[in-house]
Amino acid sequence: MSCCAAGAETALEIDRSGQALPSSEELWLTSRALGGGLRQTDLSVPGIHCGACISTIESALKARPEVERARVNLSSRRVSIVWKEDLSGERTDPRELARAIRERGYETHLFAPGEEEGDTHLKQLVRAVAVAGFASTNIMLLSVSVWSGAEAATRDLFHWISALIAAPTLIYAGRFFYASAWNALKHGRTNMDVPIALAITLSFGISLYETITHGTHAWFDGTVMLLFFLLIGRTLDHMMRGRARSAISSLARLSPRGAMVIDADGGREYRPVDEIKPGEKLAIAAGERIPVDGRILTGSSDLDRSIVNGESAPAPVHTGDTVEAGTLNLTGPLTVEATAAARDSLLAEIMGLMEAAEGGRARYRRIADRAAQYYSPAVHLLAFLSFTGWMLIDGDFHHAMLVAVAVLIITCPCALGLAVPVVQVIAAGRLFQNGVMVKDGSAMERLAEIDTVLFDKTGTLTAGEPRLTNGADIKPTVLATAAGLAVHSRHPLAMAIHDAAPIAPVLSGDIREIPGAGIEAVTADGIYRLGSRAFACGDAGEASGQSEVILSLDGRELACFRFEDRLRPLARESVDKLTRMGFGTGILSGDREPVVAALARRLGIERWRSELSPRGKVDECAAAAEGGHRVLMVGDGINDAPALRAAHVSMAPATAADVGRQAADFVFLHQGLDAVPMAIDTSCRAGRLIRQNFALAIGYNIIAVPIAIMGYATPLIAAVAMSTSSVIVVANALRLRAGKAKSAATTERQAPTAMDAMGAAS
Repeated sequence: MSCCAAGAETALEIDRSGQALPSSEELWLTSRALGGGLRQTDLSVPGIHCGACISTIESALKARPEVERARVNLSSRRVSIVWKEDLSGERTDPRELARAIRERGYETHLFAPGEEEGDTHLKQLVRAVAVAGFASTNIMLLSVSVWSGAEAATRDLFHWISALIAAPTLIYAGRFFYASAWNALKHGRTNMDVPIALAITLSFGISLYETITHGTHAWFDGTVMLLFFLLIGRTLDHMMRGRARSAISSLARLSPRGAMVIDADGGREYRPVDEIKPGEKLAIAAGERIPVDGRILTGSSDLDRSIVNGESAPAPVHTGDTVEAGTLNLTGPLTVEATAAARDSLLAEIMGLMEAAEGGRARYRRIADRAAQYYSPAVHLLAFLSFTGWMLIDGDFHHAMLVAVAVLIITCPCALGLAVPVVQVIAAGRLFQNGVMVKDGSAMERLAEIDTVLFDKTGTLTAGEPRLTNGADIKPTVLATAAGLAVHSRHPLAMAIHDAAPIAPVLSGDIREIPGAGIEAVTADGIYRLGSRAFACGDAGEASGQSEVILSLDGRELACFRFEDRLRPLARESVDKLTRMGFGTGILSGDREPVVAALARRLGIERWRSELSPRGKVDECAAAAEGGHRVLMVGDGINDAPALRAAHVSMAPATAADVGRQAADFVFLHQGLDAVPMAIDTSCRAGRLIRQNFALAIGYNIIAVPIAIMGYATPLIAAVAMSTSSVIVVANALRLRAGKAKSAATTERQAPTAMDAMGAAS
């Protein structure tokens, strides 16, 4: 399979196996620079099916000196490779990365976001199931006559007819297992399809031998029925993975295939979205989706921005406003300047977060992958020992072989391989539906372990949009002067003063903003200062429970502007819910003590810290860790980034600074703070389901394997048992998607919290 369009063959190179590889130039162009001399390339590997495949590919890539890290996503069949641009002073050839995968027997090509190969494969699986089901039904009817006491000649005839039906069925319907097994063996490795293919072949071979020698019993019915159930299990696996990944597929469909590009002469050309470059002008008609992130040059309209902020109400936009990829233009035509390529857009970032969550290498997933890696050799050994043991016990070759075949089938690790990834994908999809993006699958595991939630104040517990509360008490001329100073700053409090003033006169003089203090203007009337009381008047003054800004002239106070920052929606309810769930809550803020104390009282939070530097927040998280506590840090600013990294797990709103979003493990899109308890609840439930799936998979093997070894399970019974275990594991995982969040009132936790160590600061 190749993702290249027709006519692109010249961009490919043929390797020693005769298959086409992407060229070095193509891989360089499609890779993403990460900084520090590192680049990332995403390749599609459609042939991976199990943990052994993951281990094989990752080991092959990590063995190369230029590879920094490699991660395989089983659900999307994608491998992400981070590699060094230069090695030993020479430019790296990324084609060698693709060749390393090919040399392990896996087809690979460039990965395209939203790529769907599953529909074609699913149709092939469904057809194979239909063929195997039809064949097994007919062979079963013939077997009934044999079981009813048919004469020798009639019995042999029915056996031969069954063989003629079974042989082409195994070739057509069993090609998925045979092709995978042969590819693995050809490249000197094994996978979970090797014992399956061996079991099917041995069962058919024994039956054919019995037919040739005029034996009484043949197991063509069991062989084809075995294949039928194996195919049902694989088809269900494929369908469940597709269903679990429906959120990512839906996102991919939000991105248009192309857009109308306006050239320098005013001409228009429809161009694929991947070919749109930053700086180009796009014509977006009403009813079309924005293809890439951009800025409106002309026009006004209403946008459906629910993908960004989770709000269904249309948002008006005008000239100069920014727009995000995937948002829907509702009412008017727009001319937009692209500010980012498609792969760097917000939509691509959200899809990347979903893919990362799906491919996270959490502790449970590593255990499952390691178990699947050692499965095949162990099963072969177990089947051989079972065969040898029964030969020594009763000397019946046929019985010993049937026992060995049953052992090969019943120990298939499908359930174990599905135990973790299906739950992770469904949990990530459920979080996404509630407006929470997960950057790493292991983050959900860490979130389920916390006992304390610490919040930043401004922009996290509050909306970060202060409002002037005493503007009516201030003289209009003084307010206008303050607005004239405030226009020179992007500080939220300065912007609130500017927005509250009817006019903002232009002040003449030397005006400068002093970081962390305020604005100073040297004019003919004297030195105006707008900022903190210490900066404006030279003394701390009287403490206030509200944020305040002082306007002074030559050190004399002219006005005190007081502000109130509205709470983020559902902040109080979310804090109450976390308390009922048994988690400790606290505030780590850089704001003044009276302001933080007032907010803490308003939210019912007993533990808090004020006037903290970024380093101080990190120290608080470190102190909690030293005390044996695990902290979730929720923050949004650049100053919160170090604490977000230092915490056990972290979360940031989508409105956070870029640095904060990059540092956080979770990003929530909606305005409401209820995303925090919802994410914790989902992660805890996902952890419980993973442990349940492990118990189901291991318990199945503990019960089923001894039964097969003792000779009580025929190949047919083994196939039914193996398929049933896989279906049970997947169905158990889907409970997370269908179920409602557990009531916070019933999720009591009694663990001591890290905030207990902070002491009362008020």
